[in-house]
Amino acid sequence: MKIEEVKSTTKTQRIAVHSHIKGLGLNEEGYALSSAQGLVGQELAREAAGIVIELIKSKKMAGRAVLLAGPPGTGKTAIALAIAQELGSKVPFCPMVGSEVYSSEIKKTEVLMENFRRAIGLRIKETKEVYEGEVTELTPVETENPMGGYGKTVSHVVIGLKTAKGTKQLKLDPSIYESLQKEKVETGDVIYIEANSGAVKRQGRSDTYATEFDLEAEEYVPLPKGDVHKKKEVIQDVTLHDLDIANARPQGGQDIMSMMGQLMKPKKTEITDKLRKEINKVVNKYIDQGIAELVPGVLFIDEVHMLDIECFTYLHRALESTIAPIVIFATNRGKCVIKGTEDIVAPHGMPLDLLDRIMIIKTLPYSKDEMIQILKIRAQTEGNSIGEESLGELGTIGVKSTLRYANQLLTPASILAKINGKDSIGKDEVDEINELFYDAKSSAKILAEQEDKYMK
Repeated sequence: MKIEEVKSTTKTQRIAVHSHIKGLGLNEEGYALSSAQGLVGQELAREAAGIVIELIKSKKMAGRAVLLAGPPGTGKTAIALAIAQELGSKVPFCPMVGSEVYSSEIKKTEVLMENFRRAIGLRIKETKEVYEGEVTELTPVETENPMGGYGKTVSHVVIGLKTAKGTKQLKLDPSIYESLQKEKVETGDVIYIEANSGAVKRQGRSDTYATEFDLEAEEYVPLPKGDVHKKKEVIQDVTLHDLDIANARPQGGQDIMSMMGQLMKPKKTEITDKLRKEINKVVNKYIDQGIAELVPGVLFIDEVHMLDIECFTYLHRALESTIAPIVIFATNRGKCVIKGTEDIVAPHGMPLDLLDRIMIIKTLPYSKDEMIQILKIRAQTEGNSIGEESLGELGTIGVKSTLRYANQLLTPASILAKINGKDSIGKDEVDEINELFYDAKSSAKILAEQEDKYMK
């Protein structure tokens, strides 16, 4: 084989604004390192977020709220995403923006409640009896059709399963034969059949057949260990919203209305409070029996000043409910009018009674050195090479305008460097790009100077 034929297996991913963030970057004692896991500076805010994570993990934080407040471009969303990374994939993290609640189909409070339910996980532990092994034989036993006619029907299926410990022959219902056909099971496949539901899952082909073909688009799995008949503990993670949706729409049914309902694309259904209460009852019963465990997750509401006074009053009730997630708000507003009111001015655009319940984490503007470090991390993430002098220049631009603007200039400058035949971004490219594009402040200045030339 020629080396040229070997393709790289590294996945090419689109790089987003916060792709470089891997965690909060705290040490064992919970103190913030100046630059770690993609986050730079904001030490106090990161340490506060670290304490919030400890509270979430110890499950003592449910129904409380945190507000990340600071000027634009100071890393509020970055800290929220770092919290999500630290908590891991098992804890539900539901991000939303304040303006998402304004829908023409369902009420504002309904959107909020839906996201609240999305942020609460339920870990259900089930012990299932399964038959698992490699299929050694698969014979459908046919009988004459009892309805008369020429066709024959399958009365039962005889299936042989083999594991490392031994073999077993099973006599199965004809309905299981259909699901075996759907899964395209043949001899030599490793399958498992659930005893209580009769569900069949094909796991792959047994690895004893791995050398059967030279080219095969098949996954080979080892022969299962232990007995054919075994008890397996299955852990399933669902959110309360999943349970709401599953119970909101009536499933199946042979009548014409349910058939129509399946054919027509349904509008967004509003889930009633009564249904939610019923589900909460069932969930609480499961928790008391020890079958399920509640995992309060995180609901992140960005641009929270976009919510109106009705949503804020509803948030009080939602935060006080027994099953509530941890809510993290973020806003870049100072004192402003609360949406939905005429003249009530409040800090961060949130009512004072709600601010009273919230722990506020401040994020502060970045210094020039911190901006340079962030730009360096971004350049590495985007795969652009850049010299120290150019980084210093970008840092100066960032201080004059904003970090976001300096960050935006990285990729165009790298394209310009390629056009000029250079490997890395030089100071000239940065200056040229800075002249080609305007930042918000310089654009506003031009507007002020040439006010009479623009339309009102």
